[in-house]
Amino acid sequence: MNRKKIKGFTLIELLVVIAIISLLSTSVMASLSSARSKARDTKRMAEMKQIQTALEMYFNDYGSYPVAVFSSEPGDQVPNNGGNWIPGLTPTYLAVLPKDPLGGNSSNPVCTGGGWKRAYIYLGESARYKLLSHCAPEGTWTSSHSFYDPVRSSWAWQVSSDPTTRAER
Repeated sequence: MNRKKIKGFTLIELLVVIAIISLLSTSVMASLSSARSKARDTKRMAEMKQIQTALEMYFNDYGSYPVAVFSSEPGDQVPNNGGNWIPGLTPTYLAVLPKDPLGGNSSNPVCTGGGWKRAYIYLGESARYKLLSHCAPEGTWTSSHSFYDPVRSSWAWQVSSDPTTRAER
């Protein structure tokens, strides 16, 4: 009997290649997700520093900080003030007030029970202020982190007018 040789791949070979490709794509997607969350955390830190600089310029001009307690996210437990969540900063000191890069409902269990959202929260008195990235940070950090908030250590970052005195609010 004469058999012709058929060229091609067997079903097993194709399944092995598909399995390898799916395994590789899963690991790539996981690393992309991690990179995205790190990028959002970096953006949060940069925006908090930008707001901190604007608040210090405001203080230099007026001798006090804006007095308010507002959230950057509408529908949060703290009012939003129609988007003007730090009165007096725009447009002189900041073109626009930033919002959290992810925004919306938080997945952090501490925050979901109270109905808190991923947001920046400004707590300002005349002589001092505290700015939180509330229910939003996605990475891990320790007490040596420059944005560490000892009161909300697992779910918020903070900057304040006096970083050595972290007022409990």
